[in-house]
Parts: sequence; C-alpha cells; structure tokens
Amino acid sequence: MVHELKIPNPGESIQEVQIGQWLKKEGQWVERDEVVVELETDKASLDLPAPAAGVLTKVLKPDGAPAAIGETIGLIDEAAKPAAPPPAAAAPGPLPDPLIIMPAAQRLLAEHGLQGRDVAATGPGGRLLKEDVLRHLDAQGQAGQVAPATAPVAAARPAEAPVAPAPSPAAAVAERHDEVIPMTLIRRRIADRLVQAQHEAALLTTFNEIDMSAVIQLRKQHRERFQEKHGVKLGFMSFFTKAAVEALREFPAINAEIRGTEIVYRNYCDIGIAIGSGKGLVVPVLRDAQRLSFAEIERQIADFAARAEANKIRPDELAGGTFTITNGGVYGSLLSTPIVNPPQSGVLGLHTIQDRPMAKDGQVVIRPMMYVALTYDHRIVDGREAVTFLRRIKETIEEPARLLLEI
Repeated sequence: MVHELKIPNPGESIQEVQIGQWLKKEGQWVERDEVVVELETDKASLDLPAPAAGVLTKVLKPDGAPAAIGETIGLIDEAAKPAAPPPAAAAPGPLPDPLIIMPAAQRLLAEHGLQGRDVAATGPGGRLLKEDVLRHLDAQGQAGQVAPATAPVAAARPAEAPVAPAPSPAAAVAERHDEVIPMTLIRRRIADRLVQAQHEAALLTTFNEIDMSAVIQLRKQHRERFQEKHGVKLGFMSFFTKAAVEALREFPAINAEIRGTEIVYRNYCDIGIAIGSGKGLVVPVLRDAQRLSFAEIERQIADFAARAEANKIRPDELAGGTFTITNGGVYGSLLSTPIVNPPQSGVLGLHTIQDRPMAKDGQVVIRPMMYVALTYDHRIVDGREAVTFLRRIKETIEEPARLLLEI
C-alpha cells in the first residue's frame, strides 16, 4: 500500500509552509512515526512523521520549496524494498515498535546515512537519543582504525616532510564563491514584523541601569533549596517578569495596543519571552503571567528554551502577547535598543551584568550593574510613563522584597 505524506494544518491561519530539510532520502526505509522531514512555518518549525513503515519512494518537494496545507510532498510504499539492505543492528535486544527517534538523533542519522534500528537505543521508553548515535559513530570509528599489515622498514634517518606548493592565483580565485539559499518562513516573518514596527509605530527608547546585588545575593542564598523543591533553577527572568507585571499594572498603556482609532487595555499580562534558536528568534508567551509563581515562570521558560532548540515550539504558543522581555545579555550585549513586537506597545531589553564603579553614600564602590532599555510606542505611551515604568523595574529589582509586599 502506498501512503501519501501530506502537509498537516498547523493552525493559526497558516496557509503555506516551507520544506526545511528532508531527513530521509528516496529509497530509504522509514519506521512508522519516524520523522521524515522538517517543515517551516512563519512562526515555528514542525516535524512531519511517517504515517506508516515503508520505503520513501518519491520526494515531490525539495528542501526550501513552498507547500500548501494538505499538499502531498512524498510517497511511502509499505511493499517496496529499500535501495540497500540495512546494516546489522549495533547491539541485540528488544526494540520498541514503532521506534521513537528524537529529532537531534534523527538529524545525525540522516547526516551519516544510518537507519534508526542500526543503533542501540538507551533513552526512556526505548527512545533513540543523540548520545546513542554519537556513541555508535564513535564505536565505528574505533573499529575502523586497523594498522596496515606491512613489513617494518628500517630507516637511517627520518624522512623530510614534503613542502606544500604555494597555491596558484587561479586556485585562490576558485575558492571565492557565493551560496544562495532560500530565506526560511520564520526569518521572513521576523523581517516583515520588524519593518512593520519601524514603519507603523512611533518608537522611542529610554534607558536606565540596575544594581543587581540584591537579586544576585537572593539567588545565591536560596538557589539550592529552590531547585530541590521545584526542580528548576532560579534565574533572573522570573524576577524581571514579576517586576514587569507590577509595573504594567501601574502603567496599563504599556500593556495596551492601538486598534484603528481605539485603545485596547487589558487586565491580564501575557508576557512574551524572546528566545534564540537555531531557526531564529522566537517569542513564546507566558499566559496570565500575573498569576504565575517564580517556580512556574522558571519552569515554563526552561521548557520553552528546550523546545525552541529542538524546534518543538507550537504556533499557538507564539500567538498574542501583550508585552515582551528580551535578554541580549546572554550573548554579551552591553546596550541595545530592542524593537517592539507589533501590535504590542512596549518591549523591555535586558543586558549583560558588569562590575562597575558606582558612587554610593559618598563612596566609590564596585557593583554588578545591568543596563536596561524600554522601547515603547509613543503614539500611546508618553515619555513620563515610559521613564517612570523603567524606574519601577529598577526599584523592584534593587529591592526584591517589594514583590512580596506589593509596594
């Protein structure tokens, strides 16, 4: 029986996807539910699993090609035989049916022309992990290192190393080349929204700096107990999310948006957290952040980060958002002007922490300082509100007890 590999409907009014990368080639055997191809939408990446076990007999859409929802992009034949017989399994033992292969492991298998059942799976529930594939490749490399069976030859002195010829001008010119690849839908969407923000909003940025001493000391004092109890590390983002929620309650215009000639105010805070991934920047949303505890915030951010790296963020998790926090400090950024994510009216930019000399009580002291930036839409937010909002963030982070006392 021949099965069609069709583009599913990822929701959120998405009408088109882009073929990211085929993880299997024509003529290769695939297991049921094994990821065959990665798809790109304008919001997230999706994995498309095989509907049945069989041979991928036809690839109808190459890497980078657009495809409509419901379109057939490949054929899988249950009765066909693979182009080459699969090699013997690396290790005996029962394997789950179907074999569950994690995305990172699937990419490594595709890169090295391996089948999922070539490798011994050690993950939970029989899952095949990236580490399993790396272990298998390492074992293959060691097995292949066999000394040549030649007679020893005595040498009076070591041979001189040959001198490599200088590259010719023609060879140097041949090394210059351009590589043209299609822009992914995610990157195109990011570009469109950034240009939209610059053209449609009146963006201004205000800056301040925060003494991080109190939060650093609080984390140091409680991080072990926090992690033991909640199973997640206590990071800075939960403090800034909590501080942003309190400031947004005081200055609701920064949590609002313009719709035509009306202003829409919200009584909730859906905070977008900008996370870098291999496919570009994604901004999953913490829904009702005003109701979340420190632990719940940290758990959700850790989950977002892990799934963004594995391209597992769902499109619905990127939709909406009333305010955004972006942390360029994780990459070493000292200062920047973040761009508002339309139709939001504000974005808070965090930066790297540096020890700097500061004047305090008439003395010069060294403090761990962070520059922060608030970019806002001046059509709806006045300068006084923006500056005071950022000062509230500063006061709350420098005195975290405010979060408990609600002052």
